[in-house]
Amino acid sequence: MARSRQSLIGDIGRAMEAYQRSTQAFDDEVGRVLGINPVDVRCLDWLSEAPLSPSRLADATGLSAAATTAMIDRLERKGFVRRVPHATDRRQTVVEMTEQGHAASRQLYGPLVEAGIPMLARFDAGELASMRDYLHAIRELTDAQRERLEAMPAG
Repeated sequence: MARSRQSLIGDIGRAMEAYQRSTQAFDDEVGRVLGINPVDVRCLDWLSEAPLSPSRLADATGLSAAATTAMIDRLERKGFVRRVPHATDRRQTVVEMTEQGHAASRQLYGPLVEAGIPMLARFDAGELASMRDYLHAIRELTDAQRERLEAMPAG
Protein backbone atom coordinates (compact mmCIF):
# COMPACT_ATOMS: atom_id res chain seq x y z
CA MET A 1 0.00 0.00 0.00
CA ALA A 2 1.40 3.37 -1.02
CA ARG A 3 2.17 5.86 1.72
CA SER A 4 0.30 9.13 1.62
CA ARG A 5 2.17 12.27 0.61
CA GLN A 6 1.60 13.75 4.08
CA SER A 7 2.96 10.60 5.72
CA LEU A 8 6.09 10.74 3.53
CA ILE A 9 6.60 14.42 4.36
CA GLY A 10 6.43 13.51 8.05
CA ASP A 11 8.95 10.73 7.47
CA ILE A 12 11.30 13.19 5.76
CA GLY A 13 11.00 15.62 8.66
CA ARG A 14 11.78 12.93 11.22
CA ALA A 15 14.67 11.63 9.10
CA MET A 16 16.07 15.18 8.80
CA GLU A 17 15.87 15.66 12.59
CA ALA A 18 17.64 12.33 13.17
CA TYR A 19 20.29 13.25 10.59
CA GLN A 20 20.88 16.62 12.27
CA ARG A 21 21.34 14.94 15.66
CA SER A 22 23.68 12.37 14.15
CA THR A 23 25.74 15.06 12.44
CA GLN A 24 25.98 17.06 15.66
CA ALA A 25 27.06 13.97 17.59
CA PHE A 26 29.68 13.21 14.92
CA ASP A 27 31.01 16.79 15.07
CA ASP A 28 31.09 16.55 18.88
CA GLU A 29 33.28 13.45 18.57
CA VAL A 30 35.55 15.27 16.11
CA GLY A 31 35.93 18.01 18.70
CA ARG A 32 36.68 15.47 21.41
CA VAL A 33 39.37 13.81 19.28
CA LEU A 34 40.93 17.18 18.39
CA GLY A 35 40.61 18.52 21.95
CA ILE A 36 38.46 21.49 20.90
CA ASN A 37 34.93 22.66 21.66
CA PRO A 38 31.93 22.61 19.29
CA VAL A 39 32.23 26.25 18.22
CA ASP A 40 35.90 25.66 17.36
CA VAL A 41 34.83 22.70 15.19
CA ARG A 42 32.31 24.98 13.45
CA CYS A 43 35.07 27.53 12.85
CA LEU A 44 37.26 24.89 11.22
CA ASP A 45 34.32 23.84 9.07
CA TRP A 46 33.92 27.40 7.78
CA LEU A 47 37.66 27.72 7.18
CA SER A 48 37.80 24.43 5.27
CA GLU A 49 36.11 26.25 2.38
CA ALA A 50 38.24 29.42 2.34
CA PRO A 51 40.12 31.84 4.57
CA LEU A 52 37.87 34.33 6.37
CA SER A 53 38.31 37.58 8.20
CA PRO A 54 37.90 37.48 11.98
CA SER A 55 34.70 39.53 11.65
CA ARG A 56 33.26 37.04 9.14
CA LEU A 57 34.17 34.21 11.52
CA ALA A 58 32.37 36.05 14.31
CA ASP A 59 29.26 36.27 12.12
CA ALA A 60 29.53 32.62 11.10
CA THR A 61 29.95 31.32 14.65
CA GLY A 62 27.72 33.81 16.44
CA LEU A 63 30.54 34.87 18.76
CA SER A 64 31.47 38.34 19.92
CA ALA A 65 34.67 39.91 18.59
CA ALA A 66 36.51 39.12 21.85
CA ALA A 67 35.30 35.50 21.91
CA THR A 68 36.27 35.12 18.24
CA THR A 69 39.78 36.35 19.01
CA ALA A 70 40.02 33.84 21.86
CA MET A 71 38.77 31.05 19.55
CA ILE A 72 41.34 31.93 16.87
CA ASP A 73 44.07 32.02 19.55
CA ARG A 74 43.05 28.53 20.78
CA LEU A 75 43.03 27.08 17.27
CA GLU A 76 46.34 28.77 16.47
CA ARG A 77 47.95 27.23 19.58
CA LYS A 78 46.71 23.81 18.41
CA GLY A 79 48.31 24.45 15.00
CA PHE A 80 45.02 24.25 13.09
CA VAL A 81 44.83 27.87 11.85
CA ARG A 82 47.02 30.89 11.28
CA ARG A 83 46.46 34.60 10.77
CA VAL A 84 47.80 35.90 7.45
CA PRO A 85 47.67 39.27 5.68
CA HIS A 86 44.70 39.74 3.35
CA ALA A 87 45.66 39.01 -0.27
CA THR A 88 44.68 42.44 -1.61
CA ASP A 89 44.47 44.67 1.48
CA ARG A 90 47.58 44.31 3.62
CA ARG A 91 45.92 46.34 6.41
CA GLN A 92 43.55 43.45 7.04
CA THR A 93 44.07 39.94 8.34
CA VAL A 94 42.37 36.70 7.40
CA VAL A 95 42.40 33.37 9.18
CA GLU A 96 43.21 30.24 7.20
CA MET A 97 43.55 26.58 8.02
CA THR A 98 47.08 25.26 8.20
CA GLU A 99 48.13 22.06 6.49
CA GLN A 100 47.90 20.43 9.93
CA GLY A 101 44.28 21.64 10.19
CA HIS A 102 43.42 20.33 6.71
CA ALA A 103 45.12 17.02 7.48
CA ALA A 104 43.14 16.60 10.71
CA SER A 105 39.93 17.40 8.86
CA ARG A 106 40.73 14.89 6.09
CA GLN A 107 41.65 12.22 8.64
CA LEU A 108 38.40 12.59 10.59
CA TYR A 109 35.86 13.55 7.92
CA GLY A 110 37.43 11.82 4.90
CA PRO A 111 36.26 8.29 5.79
CA LEU A 112 32.70 9.58 6.24
CA VAL A 113 32.77 11.20 2.81
CA GLU A 114 34.33 8.13 1.18
CA ALA A 115 31.77 5.79 2.76
CA GLY A 116 28.93 8.04 1.61
CA ILE A 117 29.89 8.19 -2.06
CA PRO A 118 28.82 4.61 -2.90
CA MET A 119 25.43 5.31 -1.31
CA LEU A 120 24.76 7.81 -4.10
CA ALA A 121 25.41 5.24 -6.85
CA ARG A 122 21.83 3.95 -6.73
CA PHE A 123 20.38 7.36 -7.67
CA ASP A 124 20.12 8.59 -11.24
CA ALA A 125 21.18 12.10 -12.30
CA GLY A 126 17.65 13.48 -11.94
CA GLU A 127 17.31 12.16 -8.40
CA LEU A 128 20.72 13.54 -7.46
CA ALA A 129 19.75 16.94 -8.89
CA SER A 130 16.53 16.84 -6.84
CA MET A 131 18.49 16.05 -3.67
CA ARG A 132 20.94 18.87 -4.39
CA ASP A 133 18.11 21.31 -5.04
CA TYR A 134 16.30 20.25 -1.85
CA LEU A 135 19.45 20.69 0.23
CA HIS A 136 20.04 24.17 -1.21
CA ALA A 137 16.41 25.12 -0.58
CA ILE A 138 16.31 23.76 2.98
CA ARG A 139 19.56 25.58 3.81
CA GLU A 140 18.11 28.84 2.49
CA LEU A 141 14.95 28.25 4.54
CA THR A 142 16.98 27.49 7.66
CA ASP A 143 19.15 30.59 7.15
CA ALA A 144 16.04 32.75 6.77
CA GLN A 145 14.51 31.30 9.93
CA ARG A 146 17.78 31.79 11.83
CA GLU A 147 17.76 35.45 10.76
CA ARG A 148 14.18 35.69 12.07
CA LEU A 149 15.36 34.36 15.43
CA GLU A 150 18.38 36.68 15.48
CA ALA A 151 15.96 39.62 15.36
CA MET A 152 14.24 38.40 18.54
CA PRO A 153 15.38 39.58 21.96
CA ALA A 154 17.44 37.08 23.95
CA GLY A 155 16.05 35.41 27.02
